[in-house]
Amino acid sequence: MSLPSSSRVAIACLLALTAAGCDRQSTAPEQANVTAASPDEATGSSAAAMVGVDRSHKGEAAPTTTFKDAAGKPTTLTAFRGKPVLVNLWATWCGPCVAELPTLEALAKGGTVRVAAISQDTGAAAKVPGFLKEHGAPSLTPYLDDKMALSLGWNANLPTTILFDSAGKEVWRWNGGNEWNGTAAAKLIAEAA
Repeated sequence: MSLPSSSRVAIACLLALTAAGCDRQSTAPEQANVTAASPDEATGSSAAAMVGVDRSHKGEAAPTTTFKDAAGKPTTLTAFRGKPVLVNLWATWCGPCVAELPTLEALAKGGTVRVAAISQDTGAAAKVPGFLKEHGAPSLTPYLDDKMALSLGWNANLPTTILFDSAGKEVWRWNGGNEWNGTAAAKLIAEAA
């Protein structure tokens, strides 16, 4: 049994997208100031060269890009000023994103920093709250950026996590997945103080 030509093309495209992965990082020109994860910053068993801290945007103000809060109403990162906030851009289809959800939950419960896990799923507003509960993050607020405005505006691959200080200024970005409730992450988060 032979597949029609259009089916073979569709399968080839899907395989190519799957192989690319959601945590694939940009080439050096876009992220030239990324610091490879050092042993005290890396939390996985082996860190890829482009996974780690990017301090090239330190001091920049949080964007005024809108996304949706749990009630589906527009909000911005301005709503988080007054306490440091860790913004995590993730999606339900991104394996490394899903893997770090329970650690974001634990970090949020610790209270040292607010956590804004903002889903980049398009057309999945109803799916996100249940997905968080099913994947170890039941108390995270289900924020949604269904237009992917934040990830497109930051030219960010998923997952990307950005720490803002209490004044809304960027401290650093973490490219790739991480364990957000470990001692290495705590040292990074302390930089917002």
